[in-house]
Amino acid sequence: MNGFKVILALSLFMALGACASKFRTYDGPEVTRIVINKADRQMFLISGKDVLSTHSVDLGFAPAGAKQFEGDGRTPEGSYIIDRRNPNSAFHLSLGISYPNATDVEVARAAGKSPGGDIFIHGKATPLQMRGNDWTAGCISVSNREIERIYAMVRDGTAIDIYP
Repeated sequence: MNGFKVILALSLFMALGACASKFRTYDGPEVTRIVINKADRQMFLISGKDVLSTHSVDLGFAPAGAKQFEGDGRTPEGSYIIDRRNPNSAFHLSLGISYPNATDVEVARAAGKSPGGDIFIHGKATPLQMRGNDWTAGCISVSNREIERIYAMVRDGTAIDIYP
């Protein structure tokens, strides 16, 4: 009987551990484009002409206008690609955005500043890190559950367009 209880306990522990994984699988249509509408705080994952999913987002702590330089608290605007993944992100999981592009570099240099970098789509911060809505330093944030699904759906090289 004790052996049965040990096996049952181990099975339950392994099942719970599997449920707690932040890594999901996805076998649906390919995400060909991500569209962010900053004004509406919405992100759309698109396959061809079909919207696969819609997500509410938080933005940089100074959401109006395009990112111009490092530290301005703005989320970039323009066309980029998803160029990297971080499974060990401080914000659960994250997908890197290819900011800055050539135009972003020119704008920052004209102001005598660095354009910055490390712009991601990522999960939520802890309550101590957040400062309300639009709390990031320029990134795009979704819930942890959503970033798990997005992380599984989106591949490196996916186009992302960020509109005002």
